[in-house]
Amino acid sequence: MVVLGLDCAAPQLVFDQFKDELEHLPKLMEQSVWGELQSVVPAITVPAWACSMTSRDPGELGIYGFRNRKDHSYDGLRIADSTAVKEDAVWDIIGRAGQEVILVAVPPGYPPRRVNGVSVGCFLTPNTKSEYTHPTELRDEIRRVVGNYAVDVENFRSDESARILKEVHAMTERRFSLFRHLLKTRPWQFAMMVEIGVDRMHHGFWRFFDERHHRFEPNNPYRGAMLDYYRLVDQEVGAVLRELDDETAVLVCSDHGAKLMEGGICVNEWLIQEGYLTLRATPTELAPLKPGDVDWSRTKVWGEGGYYGRIFFNVQGREPEGIVPPDEFGSLRDELAAKLAAIPDEHGKALNTRVFKPEEIYREQRNIPPDLLTYFDDLRWRSVGSVGSGAVHTHENDTGPDDANHAEEGMFILRAPGLNGDRKLEGARLIDAGPTILDLLGYDIPSEMQGRPIG
Repeated sequence: MVVLGLDCAAPQLVFDQFKDELEHLPKLMEQSVWGELQSVVPAITVPAWACSMTSRDPGELGIYGFRNRKDHSYDGLRIADSTAVKEDAVWDIIGRAGQEVILVAVPPGYPPRRVNGVSVGCFLTPNTKSEYTHPTELRDEIRRVVGNYAVDVENFRSDESARILKEVHAMTERRFSLFRHLLKTRPWQFAMMVEIGVDRMHHGFWRFFDERHHRFEPNNPYRGAMLDYYRLVDQEVGAVLRELDDETAVLVCSDHGAKLMEGGICVNEWLIQEGYLTLRATPTELAPLKPGDVDWSRTKVWGEGGYYGRIFFNVQGREPEGIVPPDEFGSLRDELAAKLAAIPDEHGKALNTRVFKPEEIYREQRNIPPDLLTYFDDLRWRSVGSVGSGAVHTHENDTGPDDANHAEEGMFILRAPGLNGDRKLEGARLIDAGPTILDLLGYDIPSEMQGRPIG
């Protein structure tokens, strides 16, 4: 079985807007079951790919984003890398059965996983001079086969559109070339790659093609850049399909989708205005919220920025200088959740904001989850954690130019022997991917997995 992961690939583009301009993905759909793939909360690369291959939710994995609290201190954050995933993924089960696997750039994939087969690190890899492959000597082979292999596009949140576009194309071509090389030169029962370039294109080029975007300019030079890139990916997928026989199952999927970004909610500015967060001094310019700038003796709540909002409470006996009595935590959290959901846009228009309590959406809560998770306007607005603007609403991103936010709905196309194709399926979930793979390869599905086979 082969899994081609297209990070952030949007179903509305693959299945509708760009479909007539593509060659191989539409043909694959005619032989497959396909449809939207409901992501996890939060709908971001880490932890989403790990959830797909373990069939566990973020709470069970204890991974709630790229950065997670490692303790209840105010500055104890760490990046979730491959070592953070403690549960079995499909390649662990397959490897223990004596079958070999190929993994290329599957997040979180650095440090490289010690699998029965070969693995190549993901975009979390610092650079290609590091030990990002298993076995180690594969690094030299990659250099010989594809030359200057890139794990990601450097500084992709910038206005250097021409450079980013060139680097995304080169990165994508080389990653697919490497994957095809490994398919032809290694034994394998299961092979998977993830292309992060789709995500980078969405964040860097959405405004250039989407006429609804507030930064859209009709005569911009990159109007066709997104379609051209999807055509490239389509051709690369076709090249992989040509390497496979009829007995090989194929799953093309994304971990989440994408949509235009309307703006950002400056969550900490809002908390300051509402009296939940107090700073020792007001910054004179926009700056990240630093724990040392917070008056914790007068602060009940603070937040983190990102594609979704993370809210934390300063609880007595839990945080170092907590002031919220534990017996008041529940009522205060309900109060805050209602207020967050009621934040309007800058014109007073209601937003379709959803606020999640971790215990209501996760089967377990390992490590330290946010106290609340917030999708501002169904992810059309992001959370901005910086302070100093004095405003709740912004149309500028505090981490660099960004055109798109993530969407909960990713996409999938599944072709397998004996599976009746050319059917659209409803209700498929990202956590169904792992059980689908195991079922098609003839393995028992562990009872701990939450998903069910697609098809």
